[in-house]
Amino acid sequence: MDMYIDPRIVNGVDVAVVNELIDRIDGEAAAAQFQFRVRNQWIEGGLNRSSIKEFYAAGKEDDTRKIPFVLDADEPPIMASEDRAPNPAEFVLHALAGCPTTTMVYHAAVRGIVIDAIDSKVEGDLDVRGLLGLSTDVRKGFHHVRVTMRVESDASVKELTELAEFSAVYDIVSQSLPVKLQIIKL
Repeated sequence: MDMYIDPRIVNGVDVAVVNELIDRIDGEAAAAQFQFRVRNQWIEGGLNRSSIKEFYAAGKEDDTRKIPFVLDADEPPIMASEDRAPNPAEFVLHALAGCPTTTMVYHAAVRGIVIDAIDSKVEGDLDVRGLLGLSTDVRKGFHHVRVTMRVESDASVKELTELAEFSAVYDIVSQSLPVKLQIIKL
């Protein structure tokens, strides 16, 4: 029995929807402006909670999310907390695994490249002397990050690498960017 396969769906992605967005952005530069937002509140100790709901996309506020995503961040006991959630650095690594994966899948889908499987391992090396203020010669953040993606596909490693490198998070982490930190006293 032959199963009907929708040619618009590649890698679980509705290519027609993606192409419609690409066409809209190509014809209207303002539609390319997106803004993602997170609200965060400290709870206690190392525990804080982020809420993610509203965002701006393709020229307007998006109202499709009815309830927010809620993410907690904490620290392990060695850092004097209770390990109730991943720490913020681990969330960066999670983003660095997730974004190149999604990016590769979507770019492959639009190009008609089938991806059968992807699994990733991301490791970040951190010398905590910098963030603890024990050394000004040591970076406060990761000094080395390794991303290893194992991909099952007929596409070449070169093609797959090019697709993954479109990732926004890969660009943010690998290229760094200026971040303005503003503190407002309550």
